[in-house]
Amino acid sequence: MRTALTIAGSDSGGGAGIQADLKTFTAFKVFGLSAITGLTAQNTRGVQGVELPTTDFIAAQLRAVLEDIGADAAKTGMLATGEIIRTVAAIIRDFGLRNLVVDPVMIAASGDALMQHEAAPVMREHLFPLAMVVTPNLDEASFLCERKIRTVEEMEEAARAIHTMGPRHVLIKGGHLPGEQVVDLLYDGREFIRRESQRTPGEFHGTGCTLSSAIAAGLAKGLSVREAVATAQKYVALALRTAPAVGHGRRPLNHFPEGFTPPADRA
Repeated sequence: MRTALTIAGSDSGGGAGIQADLKTFTAFKVFGLSAITGLTAQNTRGVQGVELPTTDFIAAQLRAVLEDIGADAAKTGMLATGEIIRTVAAIIRDFGLRNLVVDPVMIAASGDALMQHEAAPVMREHLFPLAMVVTPNLDEASFLCERKIRTVEEMEEAARAIHTMGPRHVLIKGGHLPGEQVVDLLYDGREFIRRESQRTPGEFHGTGCTLSSAIAAGLAKGLSVREAVATAQKYVALALRTAPAVGHGRRPLNHFPEGFTPPADRA
């Protein structure tokens, strides 16, 4: 059975973080592994508290699963400090993980900070060069590029700039732009693949976590990056349209939507 590893924070509300990632892996029929990089007291309304394990314990979790089971793909989510990022990057290099999806989680959907300000340059230097795909939203891309992104043309410029930071592919998520259509751009250093989809009304959380883990699951099953991204986008669209009314804030996604068929394993 194919395996995928999430290196991310825990969401006690179950809508984001490793909880969303492991549900997504299960929906794709991939065996999910996890290394918890942070604990959040969180619900649909926001983050009430954060506790971070030591880097030694994060490293111990990673070595435990990689030495015994291994991972066909991996994704990173909440990496709150530069020290945590350096630790994770070192182990990814040591074990030669190739299919790495980096979701540069900086701020929760509620607006709560999940990364120290000084950690972003460490992520650019140490983690981006190891990534097969980086998946920033517009706020994260704006922070990484140090300029506001307001148009699709500026999304293209941001994708080019982030690609120079080392990842092989950049997926800029355009959900924060106004309009009924959501535009996502995938860039491989040569050409753009543009996908437009109908915006789903409402406020949600865990969308970025779910998309990046779905891409990782597709890569674990042997899909190309383009195929993995396209499959993940279709999965997230279904998960948004059928999101359950849980809690009193931003709705979590339905990680087991009807109509979704996971891709078959490729050789």
